[in-house]
Amino acid sequence: MYRKEEQPLPPPEKFELPFEGKLSPNNRWVIMAELIPWDDFEEEYAKLFSAEKGAPAKLFRMALGTLIIKEKLGTSDRETIEQIRENPYLQYFIGLNCYQQEPPLESSMLVHFRKRIDGELINKINKKIVKREIDKSDKEVKKKDCLQEKGEKIKNKGKLILDATCAPADIKYPTDLGILNQARIETEIIIDNLYKP
Repeated sequence: MYRKEEQPLPPPEKFELPFEGKLSPNNRWVIMAELIPWDDFEEEYAKLFSAEKGAPAKLFRMALGTLIIKEKLGTSDRETIEQIRENPYLQYFIGLNCYQQEPPLESSMLVHFRKRIDGELINKINKKIVKREIDKSDKEVKKKDCLQEKGEKIKNKGKLILDATCAPADIKYPTDLGILNQARIETEIIIDNLYKP
């Protein structure tokens, strides 16, 4: 049986931690959680379950999020659950509202998640993410074009400082054996050319 949670997930700064504090919006797991269109595929995932029979299923965000964590960290099923239990950012990523000491699911659930979330669904999610990001960048480009057409100046967003000391250069030093070898090769070519006549 599948039951969708109606309460919206709080933003990272409202995620409840036992030791006060807030989750950083710049954390990689928070950023990735914002990129993935969880709600768009919730209904498709719910179709895999019976409406009346069985225990309530885990939410799509928890299922997919756990699989992403496992792949990203390269851990076993048990270690993945331990990582989620210990890390509030991972708990936020899988859709929990607050930090909890107990593991949110058993490691054996990952077997079921892998059966239900196949490569085809992952490809759909990836395409949706890419399409959304392309649309977002297209809007930004159009906005810039509109500003330039109106004659408004686009503000600088910072300074670019170039440092030539860190750029690779094709400079040979007097201690380089390559220079000596190159001189030997060129000298042999000159000797060969002079020897023939």
